[in-house]
Amino acid sequence: MMKKLHYLDYGLFIPYLILCGIGIVMVYSSSSFVATQNGSTPTGYLIKQLMWVVIGLAVTFFCMNLKIEYFKRTRLLGWLGFAMLGVLIVLRMVGKSINGAAGWITLGPVSIQPAEFCKFYLIVYLAAIIAQREAHFGVARIRELGSQFMMLFAMILLIFIQPDLGGATINLAIAAVILFASGISFYVGVGIFAGAVAGFEWVLVPLVSKLPQSAFANSYQLRRFLGFLNPFKTASGAGTQLVNSYYAISNGGLLGVGIGNSIQKRGYLPEPNTDFIMSITAEELGLLGILFIMLLLAVIVGRTIFVGVRSNNTFNSLVCYGVAAYMTIQAFINVGGIIGLIPITGVTFPFISYGGSSMVVLTLSLGLVLNISALEKMERANAVRQAG
Repeated sequence: MMKKLHYLDYGLFIPYLILCGIGIVMVYSSSSFVATQNGSTPTGYLIKQLMWVVIGLAVTFFCMNLKIEYFKRTRLLGWLGFAMLGVLIVLRMVGKSINGAAGWITLGPVSIQPAEFCKFYLIVYLAAIIAQREAHFGVARIRELGSQFMMLFAMILLIFIQPDLGGATINLAIAAVILFASGISFYVGVGIFAGAVAGFEWVLVPLVSKLPQSAFANSYQLRRFLGFLNPFKTASGAGTQLVNSYYAISNGGLLGVGIGNSIQKRGYLPEPNTDFIMSITAEELGLLGILFIMLLLAVIVGRTIFVGVRSNNTFNSLVCYGVAAYMTIQAFINVGGIIGLIPITGVTFPFISYGGSSMVVLTLSLGLVLNISALEKMERANAVRQAG
């Protein structure tokens, strides 16, 4: 199956490589001070990020060259789903807590975040079970597959109560996009979206705004939410992250202060190499640097959607739409958090932020899209040869 490399989609692959290269530079720049303060070497995170990028490249090519039929085995996927549910349940009880969320499993020097792998699993599993029903996939079909969907939403619920609001939101958005793309009623989709927005604006925001003196005010997630509501009024407490993110973006201006010259990474912004790496990037590379990164990601997302639209195979199309939704929503939540558009949820930026679990899942997803793109190119080439 290595012949697929001859049909490599460079419109996907080259922007991915450039993003990874920028990510390596920015992880090194943003983490060197923090690493030194933590007793490590300035290059500690750089070496780890280089390792994850190399592993990601290997994962990409491995996934690209697998037979696509392996991803369609619903029985195997079902068993993997139950195993993942078990992991999430155990994780809730004994998982390592980072930034208030018990969402990590530590294996020696490596920490794994199972919620990240749920994103890839959800894309493949939903696409596979829907592709088995080639007929219009409406509300009636959803009822027929109730148990299978219950398992997926149980995963999302377990991620939510870790608590990992960002991860749960991304997984839910992926599911929604795939379901809508498969033929679910437009009005059902609009109702779900409107209900979510109404719940956020009319229930969650007013409720949280009245809780700052309650016992819940000590939770990490609630402090972030309160900081989102009133960042400058809580600048010495809950709003410090968002306010310092504003300072970083403001310092950067149009062209930035130069790589390595960020002020906010020197102890003012927490997690400068993960959650807030785009704030540091804005400070050092400026607005033009941010726009270039966003353009590269938009090329990947746009090309992924194009591959899905061009495909005549239901599974292939739905996978592409799911991957595009995954990258888009994750980028939106990350950037939306650092500019105060939405609450900060601890979501990383695709291919730029430091993180092994995120890099592996992103490259798994990209590798599957490259696989689909190569298959389509091979089919067209064979059709041309036969016609000639």
